[in-house]
Amino acid sequence: MLTLIAAISTNNALGKDNQLVWHLPDDFKRFKALTTDHYIIMGRKTFESFPKPLPNRTHVIITRQSNYEAPEGCIVVSSLEEAIANSPKSEEVFIVGGGEIYKQSIDIADKVDLTRVHTTVEADTFFPEINPEKWELVFEEHHPKDEKHAFDFTFQTFIKANRNS
Repeated sequence: MLTLIAAISTNNALGKDNQLVWHLPDDFKRFKALTTDHYIIMGRKTFESFPKPLPNRTHVIITRQSNYEAPEGCIVVSSLEEAIANSPKSEEVFIVGGGEIYKQSIDIADKVDLTRVHTTVEADTFFPEINPEKWELVFEEHHPKDEKHAFDFTFQTFIKANRNS
């Protein structure tokens, strides 16, 4: 199963200058809970935005650089197709960014796990539009802002809509 996972604002913004534009500890906790012990596929810039490889996950990094040096345990590939081919078929695999990788994978994904951050921000990277004719919302959980979270946010899970109905 191929799952896209992201935190996006109301205008589908993902980030600016290769950085997230908010700090939401509960979103980080959910990301960690869902992706731990799984393969995570990402573009090189997304990988380089991490301080170090995320623990207990296998990183599959997509880059056009033929001599890209990644830390031990990371898999380096040159395309989304190659990234998927190098990931287990029998378990959930997560696409974690960035914007271009999300665009390439949204039509072949099985599931989308979003954190919708209820704000509009200036950004240079955006998540593709979720087409309601192709995706069905199956889970939604609202979280109001508090002392640790500057914005309201909602966890949402979408699965591919049944095309036979």
